[in-house]
Amino acid sequence: MEFQELIEKRYSCRKFSDKKVKPEQIEKIIEAGRIAPTAVNTQPFKIFWFNSEKAKDNIRQVTKYTFGADEFLIVGYKEEEGWERTFDRRNFADIDAGIVATHMMLAIEDLGLSTTWVGYFDAPRLQSFYPQMKAYHLIALFPIGYAAEDAVPSERHYKRRSQEELLEVL
Repeated sequence: MEFQELIEKRYSCRKFSDKKVKPEQIEKIIEAGRIAPTAVNTQPFKIFWFNSEKAKDNIRQVTKYTFGADEFLIVGYKEEEGWERTFDRRNFADIDAGIVATHMMLAIEDLGLSTTWVGYFDAPRLQSFYPQMKAYHLIALFPIGYAAEDAVPSERHYKRRSQEELLEVL
């Protein structure tokens, strides 16, 4: 699939079929995140794959926005591992994690799967289940699956500001 077609086709899927995702597909999504660029290649992120039934049940306890998916990935970052710009001390760990998450989201679409970037989940509660997550700022939960036949983009998907509103040529 051409990149332009991929980014135009992708939408936030909020209804999944019961068709199972293969582990190899999840591994390809993780690899897309692993090789994503980060500032000064610091790689201040971690990807968490919720693979066991208990882990999936825990996801369902921290958010209602699972949309019938049976596979879940979360991206988090450690601020202390991020690169800091010397001029103003701006830390780029959050941006790096956003880049990683975006690569993963586009890889999901490229594999013929669907997702939506869920930010509404109880991260502190999830971290109470998994102490190894406590050191991370959790920014993205991806329910992953095949879109249901009747899944459609929300009305918000088509709302876009014009280029004139978003661009200022200097």
